[in-house]
Order: sequence, then structure tokens, then C-alpha cells
Amino acid sequence: MTVTFEVRDGVGTIQLDRPPMNALDVAIQDRLRELAEEATRREDVRAVILYGGEKVFAAGADIKEMQAMDHTAMVLRSRGLQDAFTAVARIPKPVVAAVTGYALGGGCELALCADYRIAADNAKLGQPEILLGLIPGAGGTQRLARLIGPSRAKDLIFTGRMVRAEEALTLGLVDRVVPAAEVYGQAHAWAAGLAKGPALALRAAKESIDAGLETDLDTALTIERNWFSGLFATEDRERGMRSFVEEGPGKATFR
Repeated sequence: MTVTFEVRDGVGTIQLDRPPMNALDVAIQDRLRELAEEATRREDVRAVILYGGEKVFAAGADIKEMQAMDHTAMVLRSRGLQDAFTAVARIPKPVVAAVTGYALGGGCELALCADYRIAADNAKLGQPEILLGLIPGAGGTQRLARLIGPSRAKDLIFTGRMVRAEEALTLGLVDRVVPAAEVYGQAHAWAAGLAKGPALALRAAKESIDAGLETDLDTALTIERNWFSGLFATEDRERGMRSFVEEGPGKATFR
């Protein structure tokens, strides 16, 4: 398989496995969509890690495969490309990208689909599509601008330049930089900690934030209000508030 999926301690790891650079061909794109949908359905998966292995996250799309496509072929394929990445972004559970080595083009766009990004100190990220006479096509022009702001996104996309981990941290493109040997372990610890939390409340938080960013403030506040009040019907809310009153904060055990 070019993409594997393993679950441990409530954490599902979606790992790219196409040496040497994890080039994201059509088969990988379609498999990512399938696994994202599986992670969404499975109740034993409470959080998700996106991982490319110890050496590289993903160095981009399969350029040889793309070179063979004409305009008609890409018109037919581009929706499938975006749908695959959108399926990852819409996993209603916490998702962390564990980024080692190169995360370029589609690899950077895949990392952008996560809620949190932990990068190795040797990581290099960027959107070099402009150097091919193209623009990012898997959400890069949209998710990158929403994450780091339009002017910074334009700098990276217009120039196609790569940024090292420390600059990526300064830009807000990644959230934590750690030694390369610790990337997966820290990502798993982050995900496993959240996997013990209240699943519906985490889903509500993620969907409120993500949906709210796409609309006006009044509508976003309505989304938040509906989720907030709806959580009062859950057992986790009862457990959490009872534990707080009886034992103090942070001691509740959730189902």
C-alpha cells in the first residue's frame, strides 16, 4: 500500500509510504480520501496523525503523472484532488501533521489540512507550483492564506520559495519545532492526550471554529451557540461538570 492506517490508543496514523519522496499521485490522493472517511466513521479513532515517515513528509505531486495530463484531463481530475484533501480537513476529530524533511506543494497542502503541525528541525515547507507555471491546486491558495494571512501566503506562493522550520514557526505555518527523532512521538502524545477527551465537545469545537471562519460573525456565533447548548444533552458534559464540582478541574474521565 502507498498509504497505511494503523490505530493505537485511540489514535489513527495515516502514513504515506511511497519512497523515496512520497510523491502524491492519483492513487495516493484517492486513498487519502478513503482513509479520511474511514477515520471519520470509526468510533475507536479519537484523533489522527498525518505522517510521511522519518525522512520526508511529502515532496509534492507526481510531476511526471501531471505532465501527461492535458487541460481536459485536469478539469476532470482537479475536483477529485481537492475532494481528497478536503476529506482530510473535514475529519471531525483532532488532526496533527508530523512533518519531517520536505513538505512541498501537495505535501504542504496536506499539512495545511491538519489542525496542528509539529515539524522537525530539518523540515522545509513551501508551495513551489509557480516554478512550474502553475498555482497550488489542492487548497493551498485558500488554506495557506487563512492560516498565515494573505500577504505572507502571497510571498510564498508568488516566489515558490521554501522556508525552513524556524521561519515556518515564525510565520505560523507550523506550531512546534522539535528534533527530527521526536516528531512522531510528540505528535502521538498530542493526539493521545486529546483522544482521552470528550469526543463530541472536541468535534463541536473544531466544527465551530472551521465553519465560523467561513462566514460572518453573527452566523458564526449562531453556530457556536447551537453546538454549545447541544452539548448539554451529552453524558460527557454531565461527567465533566460533576467532576469539576466534586474534584476540581481537569480530573474528569470521559467516554
